Amino acid sequence: MTFQVFMLAVALVLILEGAGPLLFPNKWRRYLNELSQQNQHVIQRFGGILVTVGIVMFIIFT
Repeated sequence: MTFQVFMLAVALVLILEGAGPLLFPNKWRRYLNELSQQNQHVIQRFGGILVTVGIVMFIIFT
């Protein structure tokens, strides 16, 4: 993987992450408020699932 491809991947993540607050700021605020009320284990499990899916996708598409 070249540095340019890595930076394009980071740019895509930033675009996708920024789309929610840009397009739906009130829903985004409610989502973050609800997320902050969750149990630590729920948040860790959700993060683990996201990382696992990302690793699997990375392996499949490289």
